[in-house]
Amino acid sequence: MTTASTTARIAVTFAAALAVTLVPAGTAQAATAYCETLTDASHPDWMGGLPDDTSLAALSIPGTHDTLSLHGGDITQTQEDHGDSAETLTAQLDAGVRAIDIRVRKVDDLFTIHHGTFYQNANFADVLAKADGFLAAHPGEAIVLRLKAECTGDIGSCTDENSSKDTAEILDWYRDNDPNGGRLLNPADDGMPDLGSVRGKIVLGSLQEAQGGLVDGYGLSQFTNDNWGEYVQDEYQVPTIGDIETKWNHVRDHWDKTNGADSGEMFWNFSSGSSLGANPKTVACGTGGIRGVNDHALEHLAGNDVPRTGVVLMDFPGGELIDQIIARNS
Repeated sequence: MTTASTTARIAVTFAAALAVTLVPAGTAQAATAYCETLTDASHPDWMGGLPDDTSLAALSIPGTHDTLSLHGGDITQTQEDHGDSAETLTAQLDAGVRAIDIRVRKVDDLFTIHHGTFYQNANFADVLAKADGFLAAHPGEAIVLRLKAECTGDIGSCTDENSSKDTAEILDWYRDNDPNGGRLLNPADDGMPDLGSVRGKIVLGSLQEAQGGLVDGYGLSQFTNDNWGEYVQDEYQVPTIGDIETKWNHVRDHWDKTNGADSGEMFWNFSSGSSLGANPKTVACGTGGIRGVNDHALEHLAGNDVPRTGVVLMDFPGGELIDQIIARNS
């Protein structure tokens, strides 16, 4: 292990220990309709009955933030653990999730799945294999992929290793050489696709470098570095549990914006958030009588007219929350 890697791991271990002291007493809420009940939802074919000419942007799509982050402790885990090597992805897809957020470290010019310094016991080849298996069994479906380089090399992050290719070059290699890479579709300058043109495909929504910049020529042409914040709500800093409601307000306001916009424009809404003072599960599920974002979101969708949610990228989603998002498509 390199000195830099050792330093980074020590920093994250210290941060995780510090988080224990900063988060007030009380554990996250038990599994509920809105949180940690992923497999209560079962929608393996929900796109299949929709018209081919439906714009991908017009859909309400349940998604997961940091889709395969299962290891590293409370400060790092963002999803229910349904197995390594992307088995968790299969559980999400069966439940109805169709937007995934994959974070990669470059190692020997290949992608491993990381959250910060923590390897998530999965590689990008596993993601492609599980997606291929699902889409082969459910050819009417499509998956929207956000792929982001994870490693900044800073303390608390990971460092790429023995790789001369950039992120886009490695992604192209997977598309052209991985046995399951043929399902990868880069819409680039083709405009917003309709559902009929992407059934059975993994649609690259965005490709981003470690600092967040979009890679030109990859992903949906709607998104640019200049307008990213117009279409994507990702206010991920939730300093304390007292700030969870503020995070929820960002989610709700972005839904209002989504429904006031042209249905041909795609909107992404991250319901996730965290900090040393509020870990991902606490923000999503709540703690000690404080409601989590998922609770607010389910209540809002069940009780209000929200015709379109856009893409909702969640931590620890519950079955009914997934049900409510998908129900908008009818």
